[in-house]
Amino acid sequence: MKVLGVESSCDETGVALVECAEVGVPRLLAHALHSQVSMHEAYGGVVPELASRDHIRRVIPLTECVLADAGCALADIDLVAYTRGPGLAGALLVGAGYAVALAAALERPTLGVHHLEGHLLSPFLSADPPEFPFVALLVSGGHTQLMRVDGVGRYELLGETIDDAAGEAFDKSAKLMGLGYPGGPALSRLAQRGRPDAFPLPRPLLHSGDLDFSFAGLKTAVMTQHRKLGPAPASEALADLAAATQAAIVDVLAAKAMAALRRTGLRRLVVAGGVGANAELRRRLGQACGRAGVRVHYPEFELCTDNGAMIALAAAMRVQAGLARGQAAEAFDVRPRWPLQDIH
Repeated sequence: MKVLGVESSCDETGVALVECAEVGVPRLLAHALHSQVSMHEAYGGVVPELASRDHIRRVIPLTECVLADAGCALADIDLVAYTRGPGLAGALLVGAGYAVALAAALERPTLGVHHLEGHLLSPFLSADPPEFPFVALLVSGGHTQLMRVDGVGRYELLGETIDDAAGEAFDKSAKLMGLGYPGGPALSRLAQRGRPDAFPLPRPLLHSGDLDFSFAGLKTAVMTQHRKLGPAPASEALADLAAATQAAIVDVLAAKAMAALRRTGLRRLVVAGGVGANAELRRRLGQACGRAGVRVHYPEFELCTDNGAMIALAAAMRVQAGLARGQAAEAFDVRPRWPLQDIH
């Protein structure tokens, strides 16, 4: 079975084709991605209307590119999957509308996929795929969650952010420092030249005894320290603040992830989402998991960001698990707000 996946939840348009049998990990045949970063950079963040219009322009050429790379035709597609939520409503509607229209033309079924389930399962496309059960640290955009994962569709929420997510802490802190958009990667690059102990930034909820997160207070602390540096801070001081900010975020993420492993007794950790590409987070978790005798798995770097491959994969794995067969391409809806633990 060949599954075409369409991702359009925010500011990346992704299309991919995976192939799966009744058992075994689905195989990625081809994928293509267009990022809207350069378009939104002038505004310092994602403009929903512009994002939706750009998805419309990109999704058909990307589909043609994927099919050509895979050596397949439209008629070879058996199922069309799309991101149903969460995400920007208009952007989601573009991908859903396209997927359902394509499926109707091909007389194929469709399947709406949860965006975070795509991230959570994306390491199964890596060279070192995980095995169930595992603890998942999801750090994607406005989401920071710890989940116990016993199988496809079998998710237990262990902890989540009560305000800003880790990705928002990176981006908002970078914006406060004048680092531009997207802020997270820029802050991480600058942090490589700084001292992580240069500023006494807080580690919110580090010793709370639960597995929840909170990064809004950290953002406020970064703003306070930045103001103290004056209107034109020295590059060394700015690098130190970036390094201290990154260290505070990573400290909390690593500590909570290891606490979740101890609480569940599981010996396998999956880290997924855009922040999962952060080199310092990978280094810290690698060290901690090595000491604890825990295996840690990540998606390939190119699949850390939003992409169509993870949507096609999640759809294929749900079909394999007997949780979905797809539905007739007649009508659709999207869910901009959709808790992962609510899917069935």
